Amino acid sequence: MGAETTQAKPALPIRLIDWYWTTWSDVFALVGAWAALLHQVSVWVIRSFVQRRARFGAQALAEQIVRVGTRSIGIVLLVSGCIGIILALQTAPSLSDFGQTDKVANLVGVAVTRELGPLIAAIVLTGFAGASIAAELGTMKVGEEIEALEAMALNPIRFLVVPRVIATALSLLVLSVFADICSIVMGGVVGVLVLDIPYETYKLNTINQLRPVDFNTGLIKALVFGTLLGLIACSNGLRVTGGAAGVGRATTNTVVQTTVAIVICDLLFSSLFYSLGLN
Repeated sequence: MGAETTQAKPALPIRLIDWYWTTWSDVFALVGAWAALLHQVSVWVIRSFVQRRARFGAQALAEQIVRVGTRSIGIVLLVSGCIGIILALQTAPSLSDFGQTDKVANLVGVAVTRELGPLIAAIVLTGFAGASIAAELGTMKVGEEIEALEAMALNPIRFLVVPRVIATALSLLVLSVFADICSIVMGGVVGVLVLDIPYETYKLNTINQLRPVDFNTGLIKALVFGTLLGLIACSNGLRVTGGAAGVGRATTNTVVQTTVAIVICDLLFSSLFYSLGLN
């Protein structure tokens, strides 16, 4: 008769330490993978400027910009317009208590150009294009198309990743400008038609409030957000395993990781700009 042995579970503090260590190890491994991919993309971009043979192709870049940026304009304008309306309606009651309803223009302008324009555009583009890029590259990975490129001595980073990362960065930069304009215009429509703010007052308040630094900080954020989006989507797509289920996991991970990374990056930028006195 054999004696049955049962393995006792580790104590709760040990399990917590193990969970904490595993979680942060995964986070650092993930960030390291993004950094390694960014390094490879940067190398190919620099080589494309100094070596004619290393260029990744303007046509491929143009196709990705159309796919990622042009087709996202409608949804970005819709969401950003709604944000402008919401800001105007939500801030008006509090300002009216102090007889400053016309300052809605100031609040909408600053909030949109500094923060909400690039942030909303980035989140919309994450759902619209980020998941698509991850799914496309993941399907190519499962179908062994990437291995076929490598067998023909074609670097997948150069031909697949670089155009997509540049396209997401440039597209989000432009989409952020569109989002700023649309939000300010729709906030102005509500301010004039609903809140009875004179058109000239609203326009002058917006112009007097906004400074070049407001636009510049927003554009810097948009450029970094777009680069993050492209890197995370491509990284997840290239690391797909497990067939169709793996492609589904890659798209889900892309949306979640990109959203979290963008919000954390936005926090870091806001803290940096505040410490530099750029607010």
